[in-house]
Amino acid sequence: MANERKTEQIVRKHFERFANEITIEEQSSDIPKINKLLKTASKKGSGKGYPEFIISFKNNADLLIVIECKANITKHESEKKNKYSDFAVDGVLIYASYLSKEFDVIAIAVSGEIENNLKISHFLQLKNTETAHNIFNDDTFLSVNDYIKAYKTDERKFNQDFQKLLKYSRSLNDKLHSYKVPESQRSLLISGILIALTDLAFSNSYKYQNPKELSENLIITIKNKLTSIQNKYIENIISTYSFIKTHTILSKKENILKNIIDEIDTEINNFIKNYKYFDTLGQFYIEFLRYANNDKGLGIVLTPPHITELFTEIASINKDSIVLDTCTGTGGFLISAMKKMIIDAGGDKNKELKIKSEQIIGVELQHDLFSLLCSNMFIHGDGRSNLLKGNCFDDNIKISVKKHKPNVGFLNPPYKTSKNDPEELEFIYNNLEQLEKGALCVAIIPSSCALADKGTGFEAKKKLLKNHTLEAVFSMPNELFYNSNVSVSTCVMVFRAKEKHAEKFKTYFGLWKDDNFVKIKNIGRIDLHKTWSKIKDNWLNNYKNRDEIIGESIKINVNAKDEWLAENYIKINYLETKKSDFQEFIRNYTGNSFLIKKIDFIDKKPAKKKDIFLKDRNYNFFKLIDIYNIKKGERLIKSKRIEGKIPLLTSKSLNNGISGFIDYEHFIENKSIYSKKITIDMLANVFYHGYKYFSDDNIHTLIIKDKYENFGTEFVSIFIATLLQKIVLRYNYGRQVRLKRLENETIMLPVNDDNKIDWEFMENYIKSLDYSSSI
Repeated sequence: MANERKTEQIVRKHFERFANEITIEEQSSDIPKINKLLKTASKKGSGKGYPEFIISFKNNADLLIVIECKANITKHESEKKNKYSDFAVDGVLIYASYLSKEFDVIAIAVSGEIENNLKISHFLQLKNTETAHNIFNDDTFLSVNDYIKAYKTDERKFNQDFQKLLKYSRSLNDKLHSYKVPESQRSLLISGILIALTDLAFSNSYKYQNPKELSENLIITIKNKLTSIQNKYIENIISTYSFIKTHTILSKKENILKNIIDEIDTEINNFIKNYKYFDTLGQFYIEFLRYANNDKGLGIVLTPPHITELFTEIASINKDSIVLDTCTGTGGFLISAMKKMIIDAGGDKNKELKIKSEQIIGVELQHDLFSLLCSNMFIHGDGRSNLLKGNCFDDNIKISVKKHKPNVGFLNPPYKTSKNDPEELEFIYNNLEQLEKGALCVAIIPSSCALADKGTGFEAKKKLLKNHTLEAVFSMPNELFYNSNVSVSTCVMVFRAKEKHAEKFKTYFGLWKDDNFVKIKNIGRIDLHKTWSKIKDNWLNNYKNRDEIIGESIKINVNAKDEWLAENYIKINYLETKKSDFQEFIRNYTGNSFLIKKIDFIDKKPAKKKDIFLKDRNYNFFKLIDIYNIKKGERLIKSKRIEGKIPLLTSKSLNNGISGFIDYEHFIENKSIYSKKITIDMLANVFYHGYKYFSDDNIHTLIIKDKYENFGTEFVSIFIATLLQKIVLRYNYGRQVRLKRLENETIMLPVNDDNKIDWEFMENYIKSLDYSSSI
């Protein structure tokens, strides 16, 4: 007969080995908060719950382990996990759901009576979350240290802690604002405190010092800590921290500085200890300068952490990489690279020391940023000796860099804010010139750089291809820098150093526009749905294999005059258009026509009752300009508009592109008026208009050519307009719709047996859909 006590004894025996680190309780707990949570956690639906084991950690009050046992392996887990009394997994998850109201919970289900034939399942449910997820390998117990390590490195745990950190950053930002600490000095204050807290004497004494003593001791401790590894620049660095001892509030008011240090030790230092290789100070820098103008005025846009990590994988960083960042900022790229290199070192301490002392090279020009960079690298315990302060174009800097023989280059150069600033592409060229032959340089820059076909930008493109190979270009998400309050469309370029771009070489272009990050108010863009890891792996696998996928990637031979963006070359999969897409277009069009009183009512009936299927025809590509003449509207600024009854189209995604109504008589002489036409605005919003309209200069009207005039009915136009919505993947604020680009646009249309456009099919298909009788 199955005996659950045997299962419990196996569990007890395993965890009792770690009695110095944990407290093991059975059925109930001496911790009042736990007992209160279990008071209504019965597996039977009412009353108190009694888990087999409740394990708390002596050095981590936020984490619990709860364990439920069953003697019979067949009673391990039910299909729907809702038989709480009968199955181990079901029961432990119900306990975790209650305990997670106040704790992070590792839930362990154990079934079986023989130690080497157990079924063991592990779950983690974080505090104040609704669901538990699987962690660890099944059927194996871990040591307490391994449980703690895996818990701290769990992606969901990191995201939770990171959100908590960002929340604190806003609170701290408000507090420092009230203390009159300028935005540009707030990250320096934090970095200085974090450095000082690594000193045991300072950490033990700061609470007992008056404001003046504390502010002076803070500066002295920072200087002592940094002198040994940045002696060359130490006076410059310390001068950036000098404001602390002269600040009228920090250095004079009782408890202000002390309380800030206390908070930073608790809220930030603990995060850094748990997540060592993460640019924490960079995130605070972004948060603090979000409300200031000085970062954008200097063209500084710090790279999001998931992108710095992506760079390390694009470049295949390993323990032997020697990484150069010539526009280092707060060190985000170097920190991500070092993390990857140290993991690859596999615990070899001598190699780790070499990585930190010889294989990390950074150049930063700006005074405050350089101090922050040095502090950031110190906090991460690495690579400070190869941080150079100066202009990356300076010959002496370049000579110093080349001595290290860097074989990987990363950079996010300062974005050009005036005509006298260097081109972003010049920074890439500069980085490449300092790399070993064959090394990869990965850079993120504004998409506009890839479009240059004249001027200094074009000359920079020519110089790059003359000396280096353009391996790949990836178009990045439109709002990638949302957290920095910067709206710029960007791309990532990958170059191979000192190998001339061969005439017939095909560059790989990828459309990496959707990382599935979500904007959350007061937080920023985050991986809310936990899909980034899968998306990243898909992007990288396609790139490494150089896969050409319709709508995602393509290999093309390009020269300096060409656009270096996937949007210009990517093939659109028009066959992905579904019946629901056509139906939605019709509903939006008829609904808008009703709202602007162009039709009196909306009838859901189709114009023709007949089932017609898209798959019943073959499809071929046609150039858009072979079917349509394309005319651009005329500019009409708001102050010149006179209200009337004719719709005015401007660039917008809603209301069929209508932004208002203007007077017919006033504008008919100097503006073109159209009706029953398809329009495409500068951001590729596509609409059909069965009524008269005026348009501004961001609108392109498609006028069917004379030879097809008899076929261009409203129904056909709606079919084609629905398909043309697919071109939106080619365009954004960085690459807008222009007449020249539309001249190269193609569309896939149904064809008849003679391989000619099947106009009749398009008309009948639209007529077969709901609401088409209202067109």
